[in-house]
Amino acid sequence: MSGQTEQDLAKILRQSAESSERLLKENAELRARLERAESAAGKAPQDYVELESRFHALEGENREFANRYVEIEEENNNLANLYVASYQLHSTLDFREVLQIITEIAINLIGAECFAIYLVDDKSRTLAAVASEGLDKDKLPKMALGQGIIGKVAETGDNHFGPEDQMNAPVNPNEPFICIPLKIKDRIIGVIALYSFLKQKTRLASVDYELFTLLAGHAATALFSSKLYSESERKLSTIQGFLELMTS
Repeated sequence: MSGQTEQDLAKILRQSAESSERLLKENAELRARLERAESAAGKAPQDYVELESRFHALEGENREFANRYVEIEEENNNLANLYVASYQLHSTLDFREVLQIITEIAINLIGAECFAIYLVDDKSRTLAAVASEGLDKDKLPKMALGQGIIGKVAETGDNHFGPEDQMNAPVNPNEPFICIPLKIKDRIIGVIALYSFLKQKTRLASVDYELFTLLAGHAATALFSSKLYSESERKLSTIQGFLELMTS
């Protein structure tokens, strides 16, 4: 998250808080006027009707504002959590740790219950699961690029989103509800396939789509870097072992 984005979010929340205080104060003043008008309703019925109408209108404004305030606060919290998660992703070069962090993000931020992470094997041009939740990783089928939903996403780099009314349909390993490519610029290194969500999640919010996009980019970079590091460490260990045999 950029510094400008953080400033914008802080500004929105500050303005929301100020508006909330203003509306609540106006609400309280109208309540007091309404009570006075009720006691004198026989003397000034027109004033009472006018105040009652204004009061109900203000209550509607307050409810609308409160709902929007909650939405903004939730979006801000999600973006802040993603910022922290992104930092965690890039804080380690251990491949297993990166997979674990991605798993935690999918569960805690996105609300996914059943999902899998697939990586592309450039030599065989196939995809294989390297981590999963709610499914047995070893039983998930390998697939060629272009094969099925997962293979097509890995080949084209386009996101796949199923109909929202089917977001918690029975799990089919070959047909994820959502499939997001893991991309580094134009190179696709794998996909994240989401099959089902926690029961309390019944719809996708606008911030979820931002999370999918941002997570895919950060996860791809972290996975690629940690995989390269692991491979270089193994090669270095092999070379050192060979040199020790040669000089012993």
